[in-house]
Amino acid sequence: MSQSNRVKFASKLGMILATAGGAVGLGNVWRFPYMTGQNGGAAFILIYLACILLLGLPCMISEFIIGRHAASNTARAYSKLANGTAWKWVGFLGVLTGFLITGYYAVVAGWCLQYSAASAMNSLHGTPEFFKSYFADFSTSGWKPLLWVIVILFITHYVIIHGVRNGIERASKIMMPVLFILLLVIVVAACLLPGAWKGVDFLLRPDFTKVTKDVFLGALGQSFYSLSIAMGCICTYASYYSRQTKLLNSAVQIASIDTLVAILAGLIIFPAAFSVGVNPGSGSSLVFITLPNVFEQAFSGLPIIGYFVSFSFYILLSLAALTSLISLHEVSTAFFQEELHISRSRAAMIVTGCCTLIGVLCSMSLGQWKFLNIAGRDLFDVFDFVTGQIFLPVGGLLTCLFLGWYVPKKVVKDEFTNWGTIRGTFFGVYYFLVRYVCPLAILMIFLHQFNVV
Repeated sequence: MSQSNRVKFASKLGMILATAGGAVGLGNVWRFPYMTGQNGGAAFILIYLACILLLGLPCMISEFIIGRHAASNTARAYSKLANGTAWKWVGFLGVLTGFLITGYYAVVAGWCLQYSAASAMNSLHGTPEFFKSYFADFSTSGWKPLLWVIVILFITHYVIIHGVRNGIERASKIMMPVLFILLLVIVVAACLLPGAWKGVDFLLRPDFTKVTKDVFLGALGQSFYSLSIAMGCICTYASYYSRQTKLLNSAVQIASIDTLVAILAGLIIFPAAFSVGVNPGSGSSLVFITLPNVFEQAFSGLPIIGYFVSFSFYILLSLAALTSLISLHEVSTAFFQEELHISRSRAAMIVTGCCTLIGVLCSMSLGQWKFLNIAGRDLFDVFDFVTGQIFLPVGGLLTCLFLGWYVPKKVVKDEFTNWGTIRGTFFGVYYFLVRYVCPLAILMIFLHQFNVV
């Protein structure tokens, strides 16, 4: 059933932190807060939590089951269960999605490193117009963004070549605790600002008058993307799980860590934003344009604390981006290593080289190489659109249909209950959700992106 010689995570803590690190990313620290700000605060959070239970957990467990059962890279895992049918291509889609996201995500991760460096040098000062032009000038300039793409991919490569235990697991045991410590320290600093409790109140008090169909569908989408579903990451990491791992418990723990990070990020952004009267729902510009201005104003009387908060926040962002990049890189590395029968270091080199090229092209398409566009979209937006709005929901939908309707129920139940060694109290609920509720929810997310529903 599983390959006895396949490497496993050395400890339960390492397994949880590594998988949670793959799920925790910029979407938690950036996308979740601004979506919460745009959709009524705590009302959005409550709907989001319900969506995690109804969509996120079942989809995550499904990928756990496929990955652990096959003990292979994502493409081979689906192929083993597909028995030669066309379902095998769902696994290849997952690998392709993870591979493409690695390339353009490295560009955004590089921006985080630039802002970390700029904060360290205490150069993020000025008016709102300054921060707007600073981001525009940097992101469209030539060599600087490319340098940071290379740096972040080199760090990722270094972790990956050291393997599952000595690379991914060891790095996760360092980075995830540091990430939480930084989160908690910045939360305390933000909540001590004058007028900060208005932001806390906004975050924690539901306003159901603002709940609309769009808010519900937005929460569904955020729950899906926040847990890194259909990118191949969860399935690949699950292939390193032991037969004793309790999949339901692990999914709940990982989703809880992922959600906690998102809420703590909100407890940074909302108190700071309300303290200086800035709209916390300012959209995708929140992290790189709005927040530097917020930190500048909020800590104007305490420049040393302001320096520390700004620097810590962008280190936090960089760590979140790095943990996600590591998991994305591992998807393709495991694929090339096993399918081409080459060493891990050579497979990692292929992925790093190709993704560096993708990152360079995507970054340059924002500035000097604007001719790199398709249908009026620059290459960066093309990668973001194709992977985020097409590949991810399609991959998630097909995974639910595959496990819920094609894979024998006995195989699914055996994995869910660790071959009958633990009680399958919630198996019936899980199986119903993955067969009926999850496919419908993902289909709604997909159609909503194109304003069909």
